[in-house]
Amino acid sequence: MLRILDRLEEILIASLMAAATILIFVSVLHRFGTGIPFLYPYLIGIHISWAQELCIYMFIWMAKFGAAYGVRTGIHVGVDVLINQLNPRWQKAVILFGLFGGAFFTFVVGTMGAKFVIELMSTDQVSPDLELPSWIVYACIPLGSYLMSFRFLQVCWAYWKTGELPHHDATNIDGLEVSPTAPISLGEA
Repeated sequence: MLRILDRLEEILIASLMAAATILIFVSVLHRFGTGIPFLYPYLIGIHISWAQELCIYMFIWMAKFGAAYGVRTGIHVGVDVLINQLNPRWQKAVILFGLFGGAFFTFVVGTMGAKFVIELMSTDQVSPDLELPSWIVYACIPLGSYLMSFRFLQVCWAYWKTGELPHHDATNIDGLEVSPTAPISLGEA
């Protein structure tokens, strides 16, 4: 079940990022294309004034779910200079306290966001350009925050059992294996 959630999280983030990038590219082409005299008659009838608003919403959703992904994979920045100076027993206690604190905080944000979204559902508020119901736009707050809270608890449980925190290795690329004895080639001479 967790593997499905992990995969859905990754697919959602990557899809939002790709769609926003494509939409921005098309919008820029449209904007500059209308300045070309022979393209103007064809492009002026296409209205994509809503593209900026949609991109903003996609990036907000991506950021909320990306933060949860960051907790799961250990890519958030952490300052552990003082924690590393503690003895192992206190170190573990401080780290667990920090993880529980993160879980609690994001749960509170999710709960306040859910209350806000539920109240928004009873209104007729819509977004300016897309005219989407506002509660759909703001639904990322409780969804992303609750997922992030779950990810904090997941990391907390793993740390309690193994004593290991997730670490992001920027040099590791999934699906690519490099032999430690393989010669490094910088191209053909």
